[in-house]
Amino acid sequence: MNDLHGPHLMPLLRGWLHLVSFPIMLVMGGVLALVVDLPFSLRSSIVIYVLGTATMFGVSALYHRVRWRPRAKRLMQRFDHSAIFLAIAGGYTPVAVLCLNGWAQWAVVGGVWFGAVLGIVLHWLPRVPSFWHGASYMIVSWAAIVTVPALWRGLGPVGFGLILGGGVCYTLGAVALATHRPNPWPRVFGYHEIFHAFTVVAAGLQFAAIAGVVTPRLAA
Repeated sequence: MNDLHGPHLMPLLRGWLHLVSFPIMLVMGGVLALVVDLPFSLRSSIVIYVLGTATMFGVSALYHRVRWRPRAKRLMQRFDHSAIFLAIAGGYTPVAVLCLNGWAQWAVVGGVWFGAVLGIVLHWLPRVPSFWHGASYMIVSWAAIVTVPALWRGLGPVGFGLILGGGVCYTLGAVALATHRPNPWPRVFGYHEIFHAFTVVAAGLQFAAIAGVVTPRLAA
C-alpha cells in the first residue's frame, strides 16, 4: 500500500487508531445521547456530535485499512478529508446548545456548519493546494473563539479547558498533516499517525467536556 503523499510504503499502524476509536465513540456516545430525560435539543445535538465524530473515525479506518484501486482510493481520500469537518462542526453543536442562547447559539452553530460545508466543497474541487488541508481544519476548529466568555460560563473552567485542549490538539494535528512533521518512525508510526493521534485526543477531550456538563445537570 502506498502513502497518500508519495510512493513510500504505508506505515504499519496507519488507520488503526481510528479503527479502534470508531466503536468506542459509538458506544460511549450512544450511552450519553440516550440518557433518560435528556432535553430533545440537547439529545439531538449530542447525536449530531457522536455521528460526526464516529463518521470521521469510521471513514478514516475504512480508507486507510482497505486496499483500494487508484480511482476508488482518490474518492475515499476526499470522503476521509470531508469527514473531519463533520467531526469538528459536530463537536461544536452540543457545546453551543449547552452554553449559548438565542441568536448567539444559532450564529455559532450556523457559522461552524457553514464553514464545514464550505471546507468540504473546496476539498472536492479538482485541484486543492496542499496547505489548504491543514489550514481549513484550523479555521473551522477556532471558529467559535468569539464566544469565549459564554463558553467559560457555560462549561466552567474544567470544561472550557477541555474544549480548548481539543482545539489545540486539532490544530497541532493539522500542522503535522500539513508539514509532514514530526515523522518519528516512517515505517510504523509516521506524521499521519501523529495527526490521527491528535484527532483521537481532541475527540476524547470534547467528549469529557460535554459529558462533564451534561451529567451533573441531569443529577441536579
